[in-house]
Amino acid sequence: METTAEPPTIRRSPLLRAVYAGVGLVFVGIGALGVVIPGLPTTVFLIIAAWCFSRSSPRLEQWLLDLPVLGQFVRDYQSGRGMPLQAKLSAYGSIVVFVGLAVIFVLDGVAVRVGLVLFGLTGLAYIHFVVPTRARAR
Repeated sequence: METTAEPPTIRRSPLLRAVYAGVGLVFVGIGALGVVIPGLPTTVFLIIAAWCFSRSSPRLEQWLLDLPVLGQFVRDYQSGRGMPLQAKLSAYGSIVVFVGLAVIFVLDGVAVRVGLVLFGLTGLAYIHFVVPTRARAR
């Protein structure tokens, strides 16, 4: 999966750059929670943070990419190398378990439950069909 798109450009507006940087930091925080909370994904939030930083702060983007272990997952995704099979299986399981628990025990209302199931199915489809699978982790 090679990308031919131009690299993102840093936004000129200081306000817009601050918004992107702030949103990126929020996603780094959520990703950090995923390291310690079982079932909460980490890498996807760091990928979103890297996208935000690429539009706001090269320094923050480089900091994220230089993180031990986690930075490698983001770099692999950005380069099109994808996710290791074990990580994909873990993501599938996490989505199924947590969407299932929320639908059964937490949420009220048919529309909200159906919406969450559709959202979960979208996530499963994205991981399965869009994110390449790397057979072995390095």
